[in-house]
Amino acid sequence: MGIQINNFTKMFGDTKVIDNMNLHIGSGEMIALLGPSGCGKSTTLFAISGIHKINEGDILFAGKNVTNQPPQKRNVGVIFQSYALYPHMTVEENIAFPLMIRKESKAEIKRKVLEMAKMVRIDNLLHRKPAELSGGQQQRVSLARAIVRKPDVLLLDEPLANLDAKLRLEMRSEIRRIQQETGITAVLVTHDQVEAMSMCDRIALMHDGKIVQVDTPIEMYNNPVNDFVASFLGNPPISFIEGQLTSQHFINNNDDISLPLPTYSDDYDNVKIGLRPENIQLVRRSHNKATVCFIENQGRENLYDLKLAGGKIIRTIQPVRDDLKLGDEVNWVIQPQHILVFNNNGDRLYASQTTFRKAS
Repeated sequence: MGIQINNFTKMFGDTKVIDNMNLHIGSGEMIALLGPSGCGKSTTLFAISGIHKINEGDILFAGKNVTNQPPQKRNVGVIFQSYALYPHMTVEENIAFPLMIRKESKAEIKRKVLEMAKMVRIDNLLHRKPAELSGGQQQRVSLARAIVRKPDVLLLDEPLANLDAKLRLEMRSEIRRIQQETGITAVLVTHDQVEAMSMCDRIALMHDGKIVQVDTPIEMYNNPVNDFVASFLGNPPISFIEGQLTSQHFINNNDDISLPLPTYSDDYDNVKIGLRPENIQLVRRSHNKATVCFIENQGRENLYDLKLAGGKIIRTIQPVRDDLKLGDEVNWVIQPQHILVFNNNGDRLYASQTTFRKAS
């Protein structure tokens, strides 16, 4: 079931939380509403579910306007950060609850509950109560309860926030597996870029009540429309350096940097470039020099902080090596096609060569 959000505006008192949002979610797609706290992503989710009434605009499910329909008539399943399980009920009773409300037969309820429990791999826990379960097990029960009644839309509000790192990794793949197996349209709210990039077909990145960019994870990472998008995606984060764009070069005299660039249609006195750590290469000889000021061992690789002549810090990821230590001077380069260029407003500048994507 596809979802259309048209000219959606939401106010809380005099405060505009969502400002004229438009978004189309394809049938069977899993999309992430990603952004910092307070950007409006949960408000959007609750508007889709019907929990929040909207001030302006329309919400359509499969072309049908559901803007004024209450939550119980929208056939959506919602999974919350807190799991929201009934503590006095067993796992089996928690999963069965939506079917009991529908007054389905006991035999049908038992069949569906067992089928769903097997899908989320908790069929051996049906007689336990929530207090006897781990966080990951409770989230599986919450997931099973949300989809046992076969909703048209699955809404997930920070579903992994209360889990430890290992369980988050496990549940990311489990939720994605189940979403793909059922073919349900799903909307994930998260502030975690790794969750959004690993679980979803597309990402809608939000900021101050607006969608900044909608794209596939890889396209958004490689081609951010502005410096906010570039800074939000990527771990370790991107490094920014200000300077001038002239004669197909980026120049920063304070940090003694000169980097060749693809052809741009104009020169700019004030630009900002973005350098992702995985693209910065250490070489034997280069005009660009830096001093190693921090080393973080990450197992298979090391993260090196490099201090430039003017004090600016950039980062690079390198295979673990024993020949680099704090205080060492290094030479570095980056291939022109990996340099992201932004104007003084933060908007992306695109190379004019046909081999590079132009601004739309």
